Amino acid sequence: MSRIKSIGILCLCLWWCGRESAQAQDENRFAVSKQLEIFNSLLKEVDMFYVDSLDAEKTVRRGIDAMLKGLDPYTEYFPEERMDNLKFIATGEYGGIGAIIRQRNEDVVIDEPYEGMPAQLAGLKAGDVILAVDTADVSKSSSEQISNLLKGVPNSKLTVKIQRPGEKKPRKVELVRRQIVVDQVLYYGVRGNHTGYIYLQGFTDKSAQEVKAAFEDLKQNHQIQSLILDLRNNGGGLLDGAVQIVNFFVPKGKEVLSTRGKIKQRDRVYRTPLEPIDTVMPLAVLINGESASSAEIVCGALQDLDRAILVGERSFGKGLVQSTRDLPYDGKVKVTISKYYIPSGRCIQAIDYTHRQADGSVTVIPDSRTSVFYTSNGRPVRDGGGIRPDFEVEDLQTPTMLYYLASDNALFDYVTQWAQKHKTLPPAEEFVYSDKDYEAFKKYLKEKDFSYDRQSEKMLNSLKEVAEIEGYTKDDPALFADLEAKLTPNLEKDLVRYEKQIRKLIAVEIVKRYYYRKGEVIESLKEDRALEKALSVLDDPRLYRKTLNVTSGEEMTSIP
Repeated sequence: MSRIKSIGILCLCLWWCGRESAQAQDENRFAVSKQLEIFNSLLKEVDMFYVDSLDAEKTVRRGIDAMLKGLDPYTEYFPEERMDNLKFIATGEYGGIGAIIRQRNEDVVIDEPYEGMPAQLAGLKAGDVILAVDTADVSKSSSEQISNLLKGVPNSKLTVKIQRPGEKKPRKVELVRRQIVVDQVLYYGVRGNHTGYIYLQGFTDKSAQEVKAAFEDLKQNHQIQSLILDLRNNGGGLLDGAVQIVNFFVPKGKEVLSTRGKIKQRDRVYRTPLEPIDTVMPLAVLINGESASSAEIVCGALQDLDRAILVGERSFGKGLVQSTRDLPYDGKVKVTISKYYIPSGRCIQAIDYTHRQADGSVTVIPDSRTSVFYTSNGRPVRDGGGIRPDFEVEDLQTPTMLYYLASDNALFDYVTQWAQKHKTLPPAEEFVYSDKDYEAFKKYLKEKDFSYDRQSEKMLNSLKEVAEIEGYTKDDPALFADLEAKLTPNLEKDLVRYEKQIRKLIAVEIVKRYYYRKGEVIESLKEDRALEKALSVLDDPRLYRKTLNVTSGEEMTSIP
């Protein structure tokens, strides 16, 4: 009898919870309907009575953008005219000429033509100023407007009028648009004596196949004995691609992640669906603060399953999943629907968008509020704040000066001139930017009267203003004099102080002009501290096993 009574009480509780849940849903639906009715009426009234003509589309778009901005940066509205952008995110494909363009003061210039694509094959070069597209004068147009004109149906023809630096007369270049496919594996090869290396820049529907093809080529034709997967500066993309790449290295049926959101019916567990390529080869993954989303699923799952060591800097910390939903008039919304949890059970989301400050700002979850989870072998790992690498290797600090060199186009224009004087370049692996060239660069900046601000100087000026208001400078007018003298930008000193970082930046830009993105990666890997650390650990079987807490060598038979 008591058992029957207990079951009755349980059923009553469930009924009551269901009743409360249904009531809450009804109240929420009413609130949504109410706000939509208010918005609809408000728009009609403003459109009818506002003193000036109202652009309804722009007005509503501002409202949509403001509404979504209050959620998170990943929930976005894509109207019909921006559907190509959404397709490009998913596939890496679009119809166009295959070039990145950029705003350069009043002009729009070719920033980077893709190797083997119409722009490069037609002879367009970085630095070319775009003057016209077909019959349209675009000399005063924005980069977005010009980009829309350059894109189009594959196999359609267009003429681009450009002004090449150093030439008096403009050029007209005829091109044929193509279906542009942007490779996600920018470069792969062998580093050291026997270690394969693959650089993956993003996750589209083709990323996994590109990684698979590169890995199999390295195994079969180069007899590699270990592998480095570089996910630095990889902002992520499609979730399925991440699951497939993890599957290359772990057995079939292993959990890679699970997703949990408001709608429980949409919660999913993602497991490796196929037989792997290699479950024993020593593996290292390189990450940094720009490794996010699907990149974090890959490195996090491989860490939780004790299948790879991670080297570099703590990852970005994006533990959210988005899905697209159809909207009227052929639009879509990309909306955050859930959080994801990697095999140890942790969610690595770093920023709490739900609980904002009074001013609307968001906060990073502090380490003190994170929890400990455990990998398959019992190694402690933490949630929140991204993925911590097993071997932390910090990049050299980037001085503010380098930001101004890039944003002021000084470095870009210098390299454009340099490339015009040097018709050929040694192979990317052999190129060395000379001392003589760096001296010429320093002279070039001085002649251009290059100037820049520093954050320390700005902070000092703010402090001086506060000190003056509070009266601290009345008794001692020279209070900030010494500090101000030390913090005033000195171009000559900074060109010496930050020579290593500046020369690296110049060398990467130069090599990219001749060998495109593949050359850019090759040049950036020279004197790469994280890469060198990964190679040293992979070459040390004892350290590799110890890091992964592998007590038996039976599973590591392929370690040299």
